[in-house]
Amino acid sequence: MKRFILSGFILLGLACSGRSFEVPAVSGKPQPSQPAPLPEPQEGELRADGDTERTYALITACGYNYETPDASNDHAAEPFQHIRQSWDETLQRYVFDFYIHIDIDDDRGKPNITDRQRNEIKTDGHSPASMVGQEGDTMVFRWKFRLPEGMLTTQQFCHVHQIKGIDNAAGTADVSMPVITFTARTLSNGKRQLQVIYVPPTSEGGGNRYLARADLEEFLGRWVEAEECIECGAEGSYRLSVRRLSDGRELLSVPRTALAMWRDGTTGMRPKWGIYRSFGKAGALKPDLRDEVLRFADFEVGKQAQ
Repeated sequence: MKRFILSGFILLGLACSGRSFEVPAVSGKPQPSQPAPLPEPQEGELRADGDTERTYALITACGYNYETPDASNDHAAEPFQHIRQSWDETLQRYVFDFYIHIDIDDDRGKPNITDRQRNEIKTDGHSPASMVGQEGDTMVFRWKFRLPEGMLTTQQFCHVHQIKGIDNAAGTADVSMPVITFTARTLSNGKRQLQVIYVPPTSEGGGNRYLARADLEEFLGRWVEAEECIECGAEGSYRLSVRRLSDGRELLSVPRTALAMWRDGTTGMRPKWGIYRSFGKAGALKPDLRDEVLRFADFEVGKQAQ
C-alpha cells in the first residue's frame, strides 16, 4: 500500500440451499496445502490468519471493530460466533465468513429495533487516525467479497457495504443515513441487482441516488475485488471499481464523481462491511429470506498521500 500514509501504530495481529446451514469444521492448519506466508502487516490491513477462535481479537488488533448478534435471542443461552474463518479453495487462503440467521439474529440486541439484523465490521472513533477520514482527506478502501450462491433478497434493503459518518459526543451529527451503500435488492419486476447508492445530506433532502447497478446473479458464488476512493468534504468525490477475479470483468464502475462526502457534525468518515438487512415489520419478510454466509477477504483502509 505504497499510496497509504503509515504511522507508528503497531498491529497486534495479522492477519446454501434451504433456510439454514451447518457451520463448517475449522482447522488450525491450512487445507489442503500450506499457504504462502502472509506479507508483513501494514496499518489498515486485515487478513484472515486461520485462527477462527481469535477472529474478534484479530479484528480489533488491526484497528477495526465489529457489531455482531452473538447473544441475540436463542443465542443468549449458547452464544454463536458470527464472524469466523475458513479455508477458501479459490483464493487458496483463509477468509472471513460472516453468518446471519434469519430466525434468530437482530440488530445489536437493541429492543427498539425489531425489523432488521446486522453482522458487520467497521472502523470507528477507536481506530488509528489513518483509518478514519477527516475533511480534506482522500481515503482508499480495498477488499474482496463473495456473495453466496442462491442468496435471497427482497425489495427492502440488504447492505453488504456502507460508508457512514461517525456521530459526535452530543449525538447531533447528520449520520442517521449512510452516505454510500452496496445494496442487494429485488426489484418490483422480479429482477435482482447489486446497487451502489448515494444518499445526499439531510440539508439537501436526502433520498437515494443510484450511482451504479449490476445483475446480482453476476456476483453470486464468485469472488470479486473492490477498490473505492472518497475525497472527504462538502465538495468531495467518489470513485469505484469492482472486478470479478475469475475473468477480470468489471461488474460495477463509478468514475470520479463530485459528491458531498461529508456530513454536518460528524467526527470522521468510515467504512463498514458485512450484512445489514431488513426482514420487515414484525418479521413479515422472514419467510422470503434464509440464513446466509457471506465471505470477505483482504481488507485495506488508508489515506492517499497528498
